[in-house]
Amino acid sequence: MTVHIVGGGLVGPLMAVYLARKGFDIALHERRADMRHADVPAGRSINLAVTARGLRALDEVGLKTEVMKIAIPMKGRMVHDIEGKTTFFAYGQKEDEVIYAASRGLLNKVLLEAADSYKNVNITFDKTLAASDIEKLKAEAVIAADGAWSVVRKAMLESVQNFNYAQSFQEYGYKELHIPAGAGGAFRMEKHALHIWPRKSHMMIALPNTDGSFTMTLFYPYTGFDALKTPADVLAFFKKDFPDAVPLMPTLAEDFFANPTGALVTVKCSPWNSGNTVLMGDAAHAIVPFFAQGMNSGFEDCAVMNDLVSSKHPVWPDVFAEFSRLRKPNADAIADMAVENFFEMRDGVTSPKFALKKQVGFELEKRWPQKFIPRYSMVIFHPEIPYAEARRRGDIQDKILEELCANINTVGELDWKKAERLLG
Repeated sequence: MTVHIVGGGLVGPLMAVYLARKGFDIALHERRADMRHADVPAGRSINLAVTARGLRALDEVGLKTEVMKIAIPMKGRMVHDIEGKTTFFAYGQKEDEVIYAASRGLLNKVLLEAADSYKNVNITFDKTLAASDIEKLKAEAVIAADGAWSVVRKAMLESVQNFNYAQSFQEYGYKELHIPAGAGGAFRMEKHALHIWPRKSHMMIALPNTDGSFTMTLFYPYTGFDALKTPADVLAFFKKDFPDAVPLMPTLAEDFFANPTGALVTVKCSPWNSGNTVLMGDAAHAIVPFFAQGMNSGFEDCAVMNDLVSSKHPVWPDVFAEFSRLRKPNADAIADMAVENFFEMRDGVTSPKFALKKQVGFELEKRWPQKFIPRYSMVIFHPEIPYAEARRRGDIQDKILEELCANINTVGELDWKKAERLLG
């Protein structure tokens, strides 16, 4: 029996590698041309942040070292205020608590190369599957990893009884921009940080690339994008809201009008499975990028699926049903947390109370690591904690932090006895 994987982006090739290692024959179908040999965009333009959940999956199939060659460690957020002053917020308090910036295109190529290295994997490019094609594949096993606009999910929506589907768009779009490298490939800002320009109603971020450049992404209401009609409009807006970035962006106006405005969408659906067909990654649970978990949650899907395939002759409907049961609550949890984190990134990080709660959270973790791990750390650095559990514990801990920080201005004023009592 052949396992058909639809989608040659990030999740599909990784799932192909997992199953090829178990001896399954894999047919990987990709609608785009082979990006290793053609100038093909990697899809959504937002740069990627690889975190512990994704790294654990990559390590299981021996790809972590290869991916680290194209990744840059980021130790925290570098916040740029309106005057150009910067403040650094570490992601964690341990040396290894970092996330890694990686080019979507380079990572996609690494995964395709890995999948293509197995003799039992056959990759077909330039192939868009029609509903009739999907019907033919269902006789075997179909794993749909074909993204937020999944054709397989669309077919399920039309054919599976009581299929629930919801998509929720943010009122914000995003636009990719660029800071080129300096002389000799030098980085023109701190390279080991994710840069953020929070402006309450909107924000811009920057992630480093291995060539010394930065990929910038502006998140802005659609109404705001519509109002920027000329190069002069764009330059005036950026000089007002991001004055320290403008001198670093010599092609700002050109990039702004050349690059499309992307959409930010959350997709939730159920059931993910129907007979010998299952959805995974963005096809099952597309999320907004504000917790850096879209790709990482998809890679975690692959690891969970791999654990469930425990024999050479699995009963695919049972495997897919169990996969859906295990992953759906966690996918919903990270989808909600990603939306919530947007507000923190564009507004919360500018508040003195945010910095105080961050510091207090680190201190609580130092004293009582078995009782308190900051929600961000649970999601990013603790793959053994499911997303749903991280959200449950995070909600409780946020109430504790609110109470502890309500009437203090520094960590030194913290009532440790009260903290111990609240943690139980």
